[in-house]
Parts: sequence; C-alpha cells; structure tokens
Amino acid sequence: MSKPVIKVENLSKAYQIGQIGTGTISRDLERFVTTKILGKEDPFLKIGETNDRGTKGSSDIVWSLKDLNFEINQGDAVGIIGKNGAGKSTLLKLLSRVTSPTTGNIKVKGRIASLLEVGTGFHPELSGRENIYLNGAILGMRKKEITRKLDEIIDFSGVERYVDTPVKRYSSGMYVRLAFAVAAHLESEILIVDEVLAVGDAEFQKKCLGKMGDISKGEGRTVLFVSHNMASVKLLCNNSILLSNGIMQNMSATDIIINEYKKLYNQNNTSKIFDFKNEYFTLNEISYKNNEGTSFIAINDDIHLNLIFDFKNDISGIAIELFVKNDEEALVFNSFTKTFNVKKGILEVTCIVPKNLLNNALYKLTIGVSKDYISFLAKYEDILEIEVENHIEELGWQGKVEGIIRPKLSWIVNKIAI
Repeated sequence: MSKPVIKVENLSKAYQIGQIGTGTISRDLERFVTTKILGKEDPFLKIGETNDRGTKGSSDIVWSLKDLNFEINQGDAVGIIGKNGAGKSTLLKLLSRVTSPTTGNIKVKGRIASLLEVGTGFHPELSGRENIYLNGAILGMRKKEITRKLDEIIDFSGVERYVDTPVKRYSSGMYVRLAFAVAAHLESEILIVDEVLAVGDAEFQKKCLGKMGDISKGEGRTVLFVSHNMASVKLLCNNSILLSNGIMQNMSATDIIINEYKKLYNQNNTSKIFDFKNEYFTLNEISYKNNEGTSFIAINDDIHLNLIFDFKNDISGIAIELFVKNDEEALVFNSFTKTFNVKKGILEVTCIVPKNLLNNALYKLTIGVSKDYISFLAKYEDILEIEVENHIEELGWQGKVEGIIRPKLSWIVNKIAI
C-alpha cells in the first residue's frame, strides 16, 4: 500500500488587497503582539472573505485558500482543477515552499521539483547548462548525479544549440522546454507542474504529458498537475482536486471531479443583468450557452450569445457588432449584423459562434451598437468572458494547438496505388 508523501491540514492563505500592512503602525504592532508574542488568532483575519473575484466585497482581506485538508500518496498523479482565481497556483506555491501558509500545516516527504512560472528558479545571466547544475544543487543533488542526467535533459529539451547561451536570451518556449526537462529528469520524489506548459507547442506538450505519465506510473514518483485542459488531466491523473473560490469542493477519481467541475461551472452566473442607458436604448442583459443550454463551452460546442435591448424610440440603420479577443489581447475576429430598423421596445439579438473554431482559451467579448456602420451609439468593452475548454472525448491531440483559432477543416486523403 502506498504511503502519503504530502499531507495538508487546515491549510489557508490570506492576502491583503492594496496596501501592505494594516494601514497604521499601531495596528501592525497590535497584530504582531497578538500573533507572535501572545500566540492568539490574528484579529484582522476574522474579517477576511472568500476570493470571489466577481463580487466587490467589503473587506480588504481575502482568503485565496481556506481550510484545505487532503493526502496524496506516493506514485499518484493528481490534477488540480478550478476556474481562474480558484486558488490552484496559490496551492502549488505553498506546496513548493515559495510562500508560507497563513494557517495550517504541510507535511512533505521527499524533494520537490516545481515548474510554476516561466523562468522560475533560473538565473538569467547563467547559461542553460549552468542553470541545470544550479537547479540540481538546489534540489540537493551532487554534481556527479546531475552530470549523469545532463545529456538526457538537453536532448529532451531540444535546446542543445543554445545550451551554453545565457537564458535571458531564450524565448518563453525555450525557457519552458529546458525548465520542464530539468524538473522532470532530476531525481526528486515529487514533481509539481503549473499550466505553464501551455506556452510550449503541441508536440512538446504531448511529450511532457508522456514524460509525466512515465514518472508517475513507471518511476513511482508523485505528480501534481494544474491545467484548464480537462482532456490532459483525464489522460494523466488518476485522482483530482476541485477548487472553487479558494475552497476545496472534493478530491476523488478524475472522471468524478471533471463532472463536478462542469456542474459547478454551470451554476455560475453567465447571464449579466445591466442597466446601461444612453439616449437611444438600454442594454438589459447579455448571456451565453451551448446547444444543451448550459454554460460549459467545449471546443465542439456552438456558442449562443444572447443580447436584450430596450429601445426608447424608433431608429433606422442599426448594426450590432461583436469583437472577440483572446487572453493575450489579440483580436481573434470581428462580426456584425446587416443594418436594420428598430421599433420602440424590447429587441433580442442572438449570435451563434460556430463550433470547432476557437482554441481552448479564455476570450473577452466586446459588444458595439453602431448607426449605419459609421459611428458607435455605444460600445461595451470586455463586457463578458467565455472560457472554451477541450472536449474530453475528442480524438487526436487533446492540448491547446498553436494559433489564435483551431478550425476543424475537411481533409481528403486518397491512396494512389503504385
């Protein structure tokens, strides 16, 4: 029977929004005396709120993680799933000792190799080769041990030509290639990988998933993997943890957690009610759903975008425009209606974004209302965010592919006899 290598008890992490400290020296001294000298609970944490980014809140203390309890056994591959802001990266930073918990304990048996952000643990002035030795030394490995793995690391990373170049000259993709190769090949008992792998190309992502599978199943090492790519999590991880607003919803078999994630996703409010008024109309509501009427959008789902306006008077030459940007602020596409005439009262507009067009990523939507395509009567910047997920049962490559979009094109292959 496998033994636990990670044990988390009542783990919490609080952050203060805005200023550092409590605002005054007297309050900082009071906090220090109460917690460090008297050993009592921090009074300022009592007003902390859950990390729900969709609400304004009344406290400047937020709990990025709150009261997490779980155990991970040796050889397990565990996925950590949740929407943006759920606390996934914070959890990995706590486990990697990058930051300290506010309350609770973490017990770890073995050395941890972490890949959290592009360039983490690399010294920019040192070459790739020197950084391999530096990372190994940090993990407590001897020079002979690192040298024995050196050729394997360089070969896996695919940056052999630049291995003696300072890493500050590397692209983000080269950084990730070398960093993953180092973390995966040096002899640590636990490998922690954040979704930084999305920087790499599809071929390298596939290679990394294969290596992590070998590490877990073949070498008996423990892997923790954060990703928005449900197909990759399902492929690699036997168990997963579901986080929402810093609270652990469940830890169970990956199939169960993915289904719970979808249900939780659909409970979130994807319909926004507004009272955006101007002299011509009021925008009352914007919402989206897939063909089944839920808000979990997979790559092979149509996106039904719905808008409700209340026009104050009859007006001619109206056009509705949609602008879609990706998470790097690049404009993916712009679409618009023909001009039409509007009668006073309620107007409902639906736009269908076809399936197999968008990549798996987070997209920001801007809505414009123009008069004869000449001037905007209103333009609502980044009014809605839609996250497009990989489809679990999709055949072929499951990760994010290169490019802004990933259209599913028709291919005809004819075998010609010789």
